[in-house]
Amino acid sequence: MTHAEIEITAEMVRDLVRDQHPDLADRPVWLGARGWDNQLWRLGDDLAIRLPWATGSADGLLRKEHAWLPTLAPRLPLPIPVPQRLGEPSERFPRPWLITTWVPGTPADRIPVTRASDAAKSLATFLTALHQPAPRGAPAGRDRGGPLADRADQFANGLTSATERGLINDPDAVRAVWQDAVTAPQWTGLALWLHADLHPANVLTADGTICGVIDFGDLCAGDPAYDLAAVWLLLPDDTTNHFYAAYQPTPDTATMRRARGWAMARALGGILIGDAGVHGRPGGKPTWGPPAHAAVQRLIATIH
Repeated sequence: MTHAEIEITAEMVRDLVRDQHPDLADRPVWLGARGWDNQLWRLGDDLAIRLPWATGSADGLLRKEHAWLPTLAPRLPLPIPVPQRLGEPSERFPRPWLITTWVPGTPADRIPVTRASDAAKSLATFLTALHQPAPRGAPAGRDRGGPLADRADQFANGLTSATERGLINDPDAVRAVWQDAVTAPQWTGLALWLHADLHPANVLTADGTICGVIDFGDLCAGDPAYDLAAVWLLLPDDTTNHFYAAYQPTPDTATMRRARGWAMARALGGILIGDAGVHGRPGGKPTWGPPAHAAVQRLIATIH
């Protein structure tokens, strides 16, 4: 991850808003968070600004959200950041940027779900509404929503790295979950809308349950198993039955097997990013480790 050379400051953000959206220029501006692709700045109480800062792909992801989310948002039962204005590249800031609605809540990697049944129903209802056939021309996933086998090398490398660092106690069990998923029949249905990045830092909680979903930059069409992996990453132990009872249509066994494989791959990534954060390495986020470790243990239990 290479950070942009441009330093983003509150003064610069205020100037951008004044230049391109002067009717919003009197709103207070303050830093909300620094994410993987974008910085998030608050714009008053009900709006936020996302500016790409850390990856070259962020520009396209923001434009994708601006193009597709306004039509998806009305049917979704949880609050999401709905694009309101698009900022164009300029001499002041040479990349596009986005003004969206602000979604209150705390990321689940910081305050996890505690009301398991309520959260399972909320997540299932949200994904049921989202997982509808995508129209012709919908974006394809970069490496998400397709066959698990396409990620085999990346998974193997991640498992080796995590094991060598002493972060995985039972690599054979981890590998068994993955192998069961890879050998499951592939998705043959219509390509469905996917969030495609439902890890704990992109799901918000309040009062012990899920209250919002953010960061739709990886929005794409594909196999719903990729999003269903979130069951293992977000929800407490013994919650999957509550989720699958509420999600419609009920997934077949093959889809649930693929979901476990994707969940294991995502959990491995979270463990490595969490460890990097603990040791101060670039791109590390220490809060990603605990939920990822918990997910691995839940997934291993499914094969014993």
